[in-house]
Amino acid sequence: MRKEFYENIAHTKPEIAHRLYNKLIQRYFRFFIPEGARVLEIGCGIGDLLAAVNPAYGVGIDFSPTMIQLATSRHPEHTFIEANAESFQSEDHFDYIVLSDLVNDLEDVQQVLENVKSFAHSRTRIIVNFFNDFWRPILYLAVSRGWKSPTPKNQNWLSIADIENMLSLSGWEKVKSDNKILIPVNLGFVSDLVNRWFAPLPLVRSLALSKFIVARPTHVAMWEIGNRAFSCTVVIPSRNEAGNIEHAVKRTPEMGIGTEIIFIEGGSSDNTWDEICRVQKAYPEKNIKSMRQSGKGKGNAVREAFAKATGDILFILDADLTVPPEELPKFYETARKGHADFVNGVRLVYPMEAQAMRFFNMLGNMFFSRSFTWLLGQRIKDTLCGTKVLFREDYQKIAANRKYFGDFDPFGDFDLLFGASKLNLKIVDLPIRYKARTYGDTNIDRWKHGAILIRMLVFAARRLKFIK
Repeated sequence: MRKEFYENIAHTKPEIAHRLYNKLIQRYFRFFIPEGARVLEIGCGIGDLLAAVNPAYGVGIDFSPTMIQLATSRHPEHTFIEANAESFQSEDHFDYIVLSDLVNDLEDVQQVLENVKSFAHSRTRIIVNFFNDFWRPILYLAVSRGWKSPTPKNQNWLSIADIENMLSLSGWEKVKSDNKILIPVNLGFVSDLVNRWFAPLPLVRSLALSKFIVARPTHVAMWEIGNRAFSCTVVIPSRNEAGNIEHAVKRTPEMGIGTEIIFIEGGSSDNTWDEICRVQKAYPEKNIKSMRQSGKGKGNAVREAFAKATGDILFILDADLTVPPEELPKFYETARKGHADFVNGVRLVYPMEAQAMRFFNMLGNMFFSRSFTWLLGQRIKDTLCGTKVLFREDYQKIAANRKYFGDFDPFGDFDLLFGASKLNLKIVDLPIRYKARTYGDTNIDRWKHGAILIRMLVFAARRLKFIK
C-alpha cells in the first residue's frame, strides 16, 4: 500500500521541489554534512536533498521506481537504487547516512536503523529528521488544502525520546539534537526572520516543525579501536609559570605507546623560557619539545603547538597545574575506548580546594554551561576548564574547517568546542578534581575575559544556531 501510494504521487514531487520547506531542509543538511563526504540517503525521493549536500559519492535508495527514475534524470552524477529500506544491502560504507522525513512513515523504524548500521564505519554519522507531533493537526489541514504533499494515513508520531531509544536499541548513540522551522511556507521576510532568529530560541524551539538528531555508532572501540594503544601529545601553554615547569614534567605520566610533551611559551615576564630549556636538558629520557609562540593568547599557543604535535591523541594541560597531570590517563582511556571523540574536563563536580575558583568565576561557569549546552546541542557543564582532549585527525579537520568561524578565540577552548560541534563529534564531560594554584597568579581577568566570552557566545550562535 505504501509503495503504491508513493508511486501515485511521484509525478507531483518535481512540482513542489521549490517550496520553502524543502529548501530549508536542504540548508540544514548542508550545515550538518561537509561537502565531499560519502553520503547514503534512505528514502531519497527525487534526489534533491542528496544532491544539495554535494557528496563526493552519493547513493540514494527508494522503493518507488518512478521516484528513482526521476532522481536519476535530475541528478545523473549520483547513484540511485530501487530498494526497500528494511532489506537494502551494500558493500559500501558511508560517512553520513540520511533519513529525512522518513521515520514517520516506516513500518519498522528499529529494523531500518539496525539495517543501515552495516553501511557505517566507526566515524559514520546518521542524521534523522522527523515531524514534531505538535504539528499533526496543522499538517493534516495543510494536506487537505493542498499546501503540503499528501502522506499515507496512520503515520508514526515520534518524540525525540522515542527516536533516541530506537537508535540506542539499534546500536547508535545520540551526539546532538536540534529543532528547526516555525514557518514552513513562504511569507517573504517574515519566514526568514522567524525561522532564523526565533525558531532556535530555548523556549520557542519545542514548537518547531522538524526535529533533528545526529547519532554515531555505539561501541566504537569494538569496531576499529579494540585494545589498540595510541601515542599522545600533551601541550602545555606556559606564560609566567617558571615554578610549575619541572613539576609538569615530573607529574605527567607516560600514556599509550609514548607521550610527547610540548611546552609553548608566550611572552613571560619571569624566567619561564629559561626554565623550559633547563628542564628539557635535565630530563633527556622524556620526549620534551619547546617552542615560543609567534602570536598572543592561549588560543594561538595551542594552535601553533598542535600543528607541531605528532601524537595520535592531543591533550591540553594548563601550566598552572590546577588540573593535576595525574588525571590525564582518565582522558586517554575515555578517548581510547571510544566513549568520546572529544573529552572535556569538568571542574564543577568534585569539591574544590579553597581559593581554587572564586565565587563570580563559579557563577560565570554556570551561565556559560547552560548557554553552550543549548548552543552545541550537547550537554557541556564546564566550558572553561583548560584540559581538553581529542584525536589529532579530528583536530586537523577542525583546523581545515576553521574558516567557517574564523580566528576569533583568544582562549583556544571555544575554537575547539565549536569546531567539534560543527563536525558532529561526540563531546563527553570528564569530572576532575580542581586544585588551587601553588605558583604565580592567574592570567585570567574575569571581567574583561567574561565580556570576551559573551561576545564569542553571540558570534558562535550566528554560526551554529541562527544559520542562514
